[in-house]
Amino acid sequence: MAEKKSQIPDNHSSAKKPATEIGSGSSYSGQRTAYYNRPESVNPDQATLREQWKFAIRQYSKWYSHAWGTAILAGGVFFGLGWIIKGSNPLPSLQSSSKPPPSPSGRDEEK
Repeated sequence: MAEKKSQIPDNHSSAKKPATEIGSGSSYSGQRTAYYNRPESVNPDQATLREQWKFAIRQYSKWYSHAWGTAILAGGVFFGLGWIIKGSNPLPSLQSSSKPPPSPSGRDEEK
């Protein structure tokens, strides 16, 4: 039987050496930058792509929930800080409406 070769090349020997060099034609720096993370020559199989996609979704979900949690916590902290600084409820829409409107005092109504 003929052996079937793997489509993914063996990168063990090339991992220590840079694949290509970027900036070799650059005249301003004089330094060559090694490009160690070269793109893959073939696409990975479906199972690998599925695993990577699931991992990416889990990471995004975790970061998204952390961002919302941080935003809610920061809102609560700033509300409390405003309450402490002002000495009462910092949101005028949440204050009790039992106070009568201020009367125009200091004006003479007699003419």
